[in-house]
Amino acid sequence: MTNDAPSPDTTALLARIADALERLAPKVAAEPDFSAADAFVWHAAEFRFAPVPRVNRVDISLLRGVDLVRDLLVENTERFARGLPANNALLWGARGMGKSSLVKASHAAVNAGRDRSEPPLKLVEIHREDIESLPALMARVKAAPFPFIVFCDDLSFDAGDTSYKSLKAVLEGGIEGRPANVIFYATSNRRHLLPRDMMDNERATAINPGEAVEEKVSLSDRFGLWLGFHHCSQEQYLDMVHGYAAHFGLTADRAKVEHDALEWATTRGARSGRTAWQFIQDLAGRLGTRIG
Repeated sequence: MTNDAPSPDTTALLARIADALERLAPKVAAEPDFSAADAFVWHAAEFRFAPVPRVNRVDISLLRGVDLVRDLLVENTERFARGLPANNALLWGARGMGKSSLVKASHAAVNAGRDRSEPPLKLVEIHREDIESLPALMARVKAAPFPFIVFCDDLSFDAGDTSYKSLKAVLEGGIEGRPANVIFYATSNRRHLLPRDMMDNERATAINPGEAVEEKVSLSDRFGLWLGFHHCSQEQYLDMVHGYAAHFGLTADRAKVEHDALEWATTRGARSGRTAWQFIQDLAGRLGTRIG
């Protein structure tokens, strides 16, 4: 009579193989709880949405010098939140002029003004390096009972980077298209999301220069709403400074504040909303006043 039981060594080996296979098997992602917050960060490597209880943003009333683009983006966002047709938006232009701040502020403003019987608008940030995972993100949110803004800050593509194809397909070109409950907002310093020398090189080396760059240039065309941000004037810059100072109750001599603010902008080499905010933080520190 033979003993068919495996030896201790065989049992141990099988256990190690089972452990290894379990580690190699794709992890089943837990269902996201979108009721946990109104804003999330998408972590592509972990296939999860991390809730953000407190978003780093400024009140929309503090964004000065961008009145036209502010109104256009808020109106577009309001229509989307009500289930009406709306466009993907590309906010492009000068650094520090409030592009990402406007996206976050618009999200907050629309939620603050919504009817409480309506589902809240959700904001999901996707990092530039994770843009290839955008289809997976979309698949996770399309069945949720909420409208979503998927937001990518500082979006651009370098030579040889093909991840733009994932974005292009999701925005309009794929079989499914983007889900009805999702809109995509992006900020960029480039209007066409690609460096000019890259497009010029494509034209110079192609048999048909126009067709060679068409696929890449047409990426920006997938955004129905283009909002340009330009360097502000001295008057607009000082208006931003005084707006921040009044909001945070910073009382100081007006002429002295303007002199110091202009000097601060000179040392930074630019006038912008970001420069105004950095000056206000310095001013508040000197006055011994906490802001935030």
